[in-house]
Amino acid sequence: MKERILAEAERLFWKYGVRSVTMEDIARKLGISKKTIYQHFSDKEQILYQVIQDKTGRDQSEMDCMVIKTDNPVEELLSVLKMMQKKADHVSPNLLIDIKRYYPQAFAVFRQYKEEQIMRSILENIQKGIIQGLYRSDIKPTILARLRVEQIELAFDNDIFPTDQYSMHDIQFELIHHFVRGMLTEKGFTIYNQYVNQYNHEIKEYKKDSSDLATHAAE
Repeated sequence: MKERILAEAERLFWKYGVRSVTMEDIARKLGISKKTIYQHFSDKEQILYQVIQDKTGRDQSEMDCMVIKTDNPVEELLSVLKMMQKKADHVSPNLLIDIKRYYPQAFAVFRQYKEEQIMRSILENIQKGIIQGLYRSDIKPTILARLRVEQIELAFDNDIFPTDQYSMHDIQFELIHHFVRGMLTEKGFTIYNQYVNQYNHEIKEYKKDSSDLATHAAE
């Protein structure tokens, strides 16, 4: 039951933001009473704290697997982008702002994850890219790693990227591609363009298949 509560709470938090989701909402979606939830968690912040711990652990495992499966640092960063884009439509733009402003314990878990795990992963990626000749040797890895880490929160800032003007999908796409392109050598650009062309081909095929399915359904 505890795992079911956490799973449903995560889905609701990610979709609607944290503040707008109540214990009643979680209980109703699960078809249980609030009393049952309180048998496992003292309040909503405790649920959120556990959700963030579990989520950051899963995300780190997923990124570690990408490092193993990808052939080079450029592919690694673009794979992270694909992972983020798949989840972007299911994440409320209010999520991180809610956590930062109103749930300090949960935000502390995210901040530790950002400062330690994400910072380390990006820094290692940049250092590998320089060694392999894919990224410019004159860049400062720690400065650029810090820039990319801060872009994560920046994307959720509604004052900078109003939700009625920008989608999370588009924001992440532009930020990561701008970040990657600024580091590339000529050799790196060759590899980067291969992945971009492959991605554009996949998107074109996906849209074509979706159009064909819609046409057949209409018939």
